[in-house]
Amino acid sequence: MSAPQPPVGGAGYHDVDAAAAARANAAWWSDAASQYLAEHGAFLGDADFCWCPEGLREADAHLLGPLEELRGSRVLEVGSGAAQCARWLRAQDVEVVATDVAAGMLERAAELDAVTGISVPTVLADARDLPFADASFDVAYTAFGAIPFVPDADRVHAEVARVLRPGGRWVFSVTHPVRWAFPDDPTAHGLTVQRSYFDRTPYVETDAAGAPLYAEYHRTFADHVRDVVGAGLVIEELVEPEWPAVNTNVWGGWGPERGALLPGTAIFRTRRT
Repeated sequence: MSAPQPPVGGAGYHDVDAAAAARANAAWWSDAASQYLAEHGAFLGDADFCWCPEGLREADAHLLGPLEELRGSRVLEVGSGAAQCARWLRAQDVEVVATDVAAGMLERAAELDAVTGISVPTVLADARDLPFADASFDVAYTAFGAIPFVPDADRVHAEVARVLRPGGRWVFSVTHPVRWAFPDDPTAHGLTVQRSYFDRTPYVETDAAGAPLYAEYHRTFADHVRDVVGAGLVIEELVEPEWPAVNTNVWGGWGPERGALLPGTAIFRTRRT
């Protein structure tokens, strides 16, 4: 079982030591794994591929490509959490490996393997230092994994580009950059801009001694594009999922009230040159 998380002593927007924050995030996601799945597991599904809180599913979006092509490909999930997305792909007879930096999440993945009867190979790994050979995958993806939680997302893109074969596809979903200007409130109270869109100061939670427990990083659209292009990738498509009327789920700052007016997710579909 995941360990209880230490109490939060403070929270706000301020600079933080990058290495300390990265270590803290790995520990936070590991410790929070059981609680996270208890809160969001039903929405995500044990073996389903959900791209975002809007509920866009890969079964409908086909952002990774046609299943017929994927079945002949080697696929990598980065920042997999409990590997629900990878488990859905395995159920479609796709060869996939799931990676995450949080040991607690991969422990939950093993539990879900047992529950579903669908086994997914998992590897404990930092997305910025993937333990795979060059050009060893045809497709890679992450659904809100890794990129928001590291100070140097350009390294994630560079590592993914390295392990992709020429022409390989990299698809990733992140918090829509516009959302960082608004408070993390899913109601009408969250519709007033409170921060500059251009302020990249990370959101940080600290313990009583001021050490980081959790950090999340904002990037503008230009930042994401710069990181992707700098890794030798070409953007093929940008998807901004609309909030469907049937989705009554509330997830942090995401919910139907604000989702009807503001985008909450950006999904980049890219390809290695």
